[in-house]
Amino acid sequence: MLSLALRGMRTRWVTFVGSFVALALGVALIATTGLALAATFDAPERGTERFAEARVVVQGTDELKADTPIGVRTSALTDPRAVPQELADRLKKVGATAEDRTFPVAVRGADRRLGTDADALVGHSWAVAAATPYRLSTGRAPTAPGEVVVTTGPGAQVRTGDRIEVAAPEGTGTRTVVGTVPAAGFESAVFFTAAEAARLAPRIDRLTVDADPAAVRAAVGTGSGMAVLSGDDRRRADPDPDRDKEALVSVNALLGTAAGITAFVSVFVVASTFTFAVAQRRREFGLLRMAGATPGQVRRMVYAEALVIGVLASGAGCWLGRWAAPRLASWMSGQGIAPAWFRIGEQTWPLHVAFWTGLTVALCGVVVASFRAGRTGPTAALRESAVDSGAMPWSRRLVAGAVLLTGLGLLVMALVDNPGDVLKRKTYITQPMLLIVAFALFAPVLVRPLARLLTWLPARLPGAVGMLARENAAAGVRRTAAVAAPVIITVALACSLMGTTATINEAKAAEARTQTRADYVASAGAAGRELPAGFVHAARSVPGVTVSTSRSTGVTVLEEGTALVRSEARAVASAADLAEVSHLPVVAGKLTDLDDDSIVVNEEWLTTRVGQRVPVWLGDGRKADLRITAVLAVGTGNNGVYLSERNAAGAGVDRVDIKVAAGADRAAVDRRLHAAGEASGVEVLGAGQWIETHYPRSSESTRLGLLMILAIALVYTGIALANTLVMATTDRVRDLAALRLTGATKSQVLRLVAVESVMVVVVGAVLGAAVSAVNLLGVRTALGLLDVRSSIVVPWPTVGAVIAASALLAVLAATLPASFALRTRPVELAGMRE
Repeated sequence: MLSLALRGMRTRWVTFVGSFVALALGVALIATTGLALAATFDAPERGTERFAEARVVVQGTDELKADTPIGVRTSALTDPRAVPQELADRLKKVGATAEDRTFPVAVRGADRRLGTDADALVGHSWAVAAATPYRLSTGRAPTAPGEVVVTTGPGAQVRTGDRIEVAAPEGTGTRTVVGTVPAAGFESAVFFTAAEAARLAPRIDRLTVDADPAAVRAAVGTGSGMAVLSGDDRRRADPDPDRDKEALVSVNALLGTAAGITAFVSVFVVASTFTFAVAQRRREFGLLRMAGATPGQVRRMVYAEALVIGVLASGAGCWLGRWAAPRLASWMSGQGIAPAWFRIGEQTWPLHVAFWTGLTVALCGVVVASFRAGRTGPTAALRESAVDSGAMPWSRRLVAGAVLLTGLGLLVMALVDNPGDVLKRKTYITQPMLLIVAFALFAPVLVRPLARLLTWLPARLPGAVGMLARENAAAGVRRTAAVAAPVIITVALACSLMGTTATINEAKAAEARTQTRADYVASAGAAGRELPAGFVHAARSVPGVTVSTSRSTGVTVLEEGTALVRSEARAVASAADLAEVSHLPVVAGKLTDLDDDSIVVNEEWLTTRVGQRVPVWLGDGRKADLRITAVLAVGTGNNGVYLSERNAAGAGVDRVDIKVAAGADRAAVDRRLHAAGEASGVEVLGAGQWIETHYPRSSESTRLGLLMILAIALVYTGIALANTLVMATTDRVRDLAALRLTGATKSQVLRLVAVESVMVVVVGAVLGAAVSAVNLLGVRTALGLLDVRSSIVVPWPTVGAVIAASALLAVLAATLPASFALRTRPVELAGMRE
């Protein structure tokens, strides 16, 4: 059988080229994403950065530990405690100390003048610079309140002696640059004198001690909530010490999704290609049966063909993946999807996984086709009809129905059990897969009536092209279904992924608009930053406004006695002011009852009964037993937890909502607020403008990731279309010759082939749109159940581009082989035999 399979493959090589290319590309993509995934498992080992020269660093404990029946569970704290002044004074007796204070600053034109990232600017005391990598490259250390040392990056324009405008916590002022230091890479800093830094930020964030670590630990004592760091542990005092691991989380999710979709699409395309190839070769299999071959021998021949293609394509794919992986990593780094240091390691196991996956895909993809080949009877060799009969066996109908019911059932169960799950990326990316498979399995049943419906008008126009295209599509159901299948995948993925993302983004924006009554919003921007106290004071002093200040923090609860779960929270200065500037979706209790002994939770919490107490750990690690005073609806997921300001010690104000009272002079309020923002380097936006800026758009990395996934699907669509249409057109040369003999010109025949191709792509696009409609309807239903009123957003430009690209590929793949075939005289083509 192997020798017979090899001879058949050599004779019908056109039939197998597309399967080889599709499988090789699939293996290459799996190998590429696998190698990239392997590189995300371990972030690079970085040594201590900021406090590399310090002997000991003392700071508030940044980790919460809880004993559970299954062991100790840990969770990061959002607001570690400050170092108490009395402890700082006590440690001075142990060794030389330096107090480290970190606070937000802004420099006008920092990107241009300092050559650094404006969002990464922080203020420090120069007293702690000796324990850090910062060394003066020009000038001297600051000695007076109005003097600063700044970090400079590539292209910096500032020089020693220049005057710069610096926005600090107490306001904006002009300061003299007396020295510069090279940027360290992990932050950009402005250094003040120790006294000036203490005035601007009284809180001591860290303390460096030049003493024996054991002596420092003895002085600090146990149970103080302080961590004594020495050696490699000093890295925990670096800015965002876990940023490398956190940066790889989104990369890991993106590559995992791409790998999953690649595997799904490759199995789909290979199975569809083999099925169509077997359907085309039924006369060949009939001849083998007539010559004495058993059904098992025919099946083994098909398996042998798949095995040969699988081995060769998997090997080629692994080689291509090994070549492409470093280039993918470089592209992702350049686009900001992955960190700049992201590189492919020396792992080889992803290549083994890709090879055996490709071989398994080839063999699994031919299972159904082999059984169909084995069922071919000897009389099939005598058939001349090109009309497909029995194109949809009952077994396939049952499988298709089961898959469709499973997909719809899972969607309904998610809507009934927890509508919020439908809005999660993992769900709305995987949910369409079952529906795509179901619609593709039903394609032979759906394409004939759909093709007749779509060509009803063209078939009645003058000329025979519309009528012939309609009848050819109806007669060649298997060919039409095989061409439509990859288009279903691409259109469904494009509309579902991009449409769902855009719909959820729009829903979040609509929810934010509904929940805010404020007229102005000012926020700090980058995570971990805070607004200057001078701006907050200036905003409160504006007559005729209600000002609600809030701080980002977190609370942690022990769920079911085994899992520490941290929730994002906002701490507000006044519940009454919060109620005045917002309209939160309260389903139980009263928002205005929030005080220092209570908490506002949402419906996702295990405990949601108003008046019941719930034990929590606050952002700085303190344990509190708070009473539930109100419960919020879950919404799109942005309705978090609310606390009083007292329960967010250590967190700075990072958002100010301002509502203008009725009858107040709005023009005067606007002038004073913007003047306050200008003086302190804070951007004050109207509430609508603030929502427009922060809510409607996905991050650039998310958008590029989705486009990468769509590109994979589109490439597969091109391969599948080219392969199927080349096979189909090559098989139809006698039909084309018959048209020529009846008087049709070459251009008319090519126009007919092109119209048929476009029509089949439209059929696939309609079925793909049906899959998307079900998925988007599920998202819309979930939003309605969550009381979020928002419209469905359809990404028409993306879907239109995908359909246009598919139509262009289909036309080229069908007309080019037809054009070559028509170079032969029609009489000679009509006399050809298979």
